[in-house]
Amino acid sequence: MFGPSYSYDALATWSQAIGHGHGAGLPLVRVFEMQAKSGPLAFREMARRIITKLEAGETLEDSLAAEGANLPELFVSLAAVGERSGRIPDVFAQLKEYYHLQHQLKREFRSQIAWPVFQFVAGVLVIAFTIFVLGLLAPDNPAQPIGFGLSGTSGAILFLLVVGATVGAALLALKIFTRTLAKREGFEAWLLRVPIFGPCARSIAMGRFCLALKLTLDSSLSVSKAMRMSLKATGNSAFKAQADRIAKRIQKGEEIAEAMRTNPIFPAEFLAMITIGEESGQIPEVMAKQAEFYREESARRMKAATRALAVGVYGLVALFMIIMIFRMAGTYIQALGG
Repeated sequence: MFGPSYSYDALATWSQAIGHGHGAGLPLVRVFEMQAKSGPLAFREMARRIITKLEAGETLEDSLAAEGANLPELFVSLAAVGERSGRIPDVFAQLKEYYHLQHQLKREFRSQIAWPVFQFVAGVLVIAFTIFVLGLLAPDNPAQPIGFGLSGTSGAILFLLVVGATVGAALLALKIFTRTLAKREGFEAWLLRVPIFGPCARSIAMGRFCLALKLTLDSSLSVSKAMRMSLKATGNSAFKAQADRIAKRIQKGEEIAEAMRTNPIFPAEFLAMITIGEESGQIPEVMAKQAEFYREESARRMKAATRALAVGVYGLVALFMIIMIFRMAGTYIQALGG
């Protein structure tokens, strides 16, 4: 509901076009030239800026990073992994799947909250209409439908303004709050422990990590550098904060599994799988299977989180309506008693 300014659908389309174009043998400059002409409208001007940087000799990673908030951090991080590992088509194919799923979940969430939002708006309008009508029918009656001195035309307008301002302020505060905390290590580490949402966030981060580690270990990058890049590609501050520590332990000669074992953010079953992969010399192959596992797990958990959010919205609407009903009942009981 508080999504970014860029469209998930446009990101999915862009990722697919970049991956297919480069996979077909086209140079990146040519790929972005095509996107500047016929790609998603939201990204055409950006594609032109990227072309200029690529023609000047800059890397794809630097060209995308220069766009700042115009692109999600995950998009830039995984593009860097693809460029450095020489696996751009594979990375952008995964990005396409990820953003396509995000787009589907966003539509599902909106459809699930449509009815409670309609009920809320209808309830507010009914209460405002009641305030207005009763004020006209009995202008000298001291009783008001919900109290607070609200009666007649002015009372109905004031009620609508207060409700609208309260909802708007709540949405703005939530948006600022989530944006402020989203990149803080402590908050994301805490979020990993929250029921429903924590397992979802962990599965998403682990899926990105496994994909990035598969690609980077299957390239000319050193193991420590591959680990550092893969943890940063998760887009999760709790994981990124461990990148330097784990990479340094690997540089000192520790095994990958051993360097990761003391960190509680990694599930025990994952550590067991990476140990098997390390002993068999097939970590990239094991990570490929783990990436697929976490991709499916993420899709399942994200749908559960979306349903939970929709239920939360429905609960807030129901709470508001119950308070208003009891408020109106209490006002008239007092009036009758007087």
